[in-house]
Amino acid sequence: MSGSAAGMPSGMTTATAVARDHHWFKEPTEPAKKSYVAWLIIAQLVFFIALLGPAIVGIGIKIQSLVAAGVIPENGATGAAAVLGGVGALFATIANVVFGRVSDRTTSKWGRRRIWIVLGTVIMTVAFVIMALAPSLLVATVGWALAQLGANMAFAPFVATVADQVPKFQRGTITAALGIAQNVGILGGTYVAQFFVNDLVIMFVAPSILAIIVMVIFVIVLPDKVLPTKPPRATFRDWWETFWVSPRQHPDYALAWWSRFLITFASFGFTTFRYFYLLNHVGVEEVDIPAVISTSVLIYTVALVVVSIVAGRLSDKLGRRKVFVWSSTVLFAAGTVGLIFVQDVTAFYILEAFMGIAYGMYVGVDLALVVDVLPNPDDAGKDLGVFNIANALPQTFAPLIGGIIVYIGSENGNNYGLWFSICGVLALIGAVAIFPIKSVK
Repeated sequence: MSGSAAGMPSGMTTATAVARDHHWFKEPTEPAKKSYVAWLIIAQLVFFIALLGPAIVGIGIKIQSLVAAGVIPENGATGAAAVLGGVGALFATIANVVFGRVSDRTTSKWGRRRIWIVLGTVIMTVAFVIMALAPSLLVATVGWALAQLGANMAFAPFVATVADQVPKFQRGTITAALGIAQNVGILGGTYVAQFFVNDLVIMFVAPSILAIIVMVIFVIVLPDKVLPTKPPRATFRDWWETFWVSPRQHPDYALAWWSRFLITFASFGFTTFRYFYLLNHVGVEEVDIPAVISTSVLIYTVALVVVSIVAGRLSDKLGRRKVFVWSSTVLFAAGTVGLIFVQDVTAFYILEAFMGIAYGMYVGVDLALVVDVLPNPDDAGKDLGVFNIANALPQTFAPLIGGIIVYIGSENGNNYGLWFSICGVLALIGAVAIFPIKSVK
């Protein structure tokens, strides 16, 4: 992609350069409002209950219901999960970046972020109705794609409020709390899915309706910034560069991007296939899989919460981010490879605890590191959107690539040894990418 206009750092287009000249954004220096922080964390928790309960358990159950109905052949379930997950993640990638930029430029009297946070959550809820009632893989895939579009329409401006509202000296603590809320939300989602395993409409839709209510409260307490004048009309090049931050001009941002991409790839390389990994590799009975997943996520989350709190506070106190991020990524890589050797549920639970410790250290600090290396605070939504491509693209590629590799040498798609080895190596490379970062200790 072509570079930025002469004299402008990447990430600062003509429109955003004018914005900075008008001082539309000032780096926060005062502690964030307590009401904002409280509802930020609550909203994150409920949002992820609504989104990832269906993602972790619901998709597998939906696919199995289509298999039972004869819509999908029995040996095509793993491939169906790969297609559905991959298409949804592609929509997530595009929506996250586009609506991050759109929220940066929104001149509504309600502020830059509010309207997109609520509208995206509503779209996600409607899409879950479609997915729950879908009579075919095609309709289920359309529903999941729309759900990801709506979720990321909401989530991109939601995360951008951290850059808007939270000063640097608070970021480690608050982003650690967000990481905890996200993972407790995942845990809550798995239990909701387990409890309503026989009612897909309630499983998919009820938590999402609650998410709408909570997001409305969040935007009411959010001290959102209002742009005083309309930004200049964005050119085609401005929108093209929405998807780009120059790695040459901002190498620290690029290194953090690649590190996130690789650990996320490794993570979704497992979670996409977890249902079928437990069924085919570990040998768990199909009827018991939702309970095993719920228990394993509980163990993982308890370990993550404890470590994340400590890591976030230590990072703020010591003023250091890198050591926490690279060491946690190394541990996560080891845990990913360890999945190959699991032979029973007990060993699976132990490994989940280990990976919870590793990822707890990671989520406690990584978002703080990311916000610290953002190229341009005026474009926080856009630059975080570009960064979130590193979250979304692996969710596209990991299922699609894994959906091919697990079939190498295995008719039924059970070659998890090869696939998890690849994921572990990629996560390790992600750890190495942190070392050259210079602007953050």
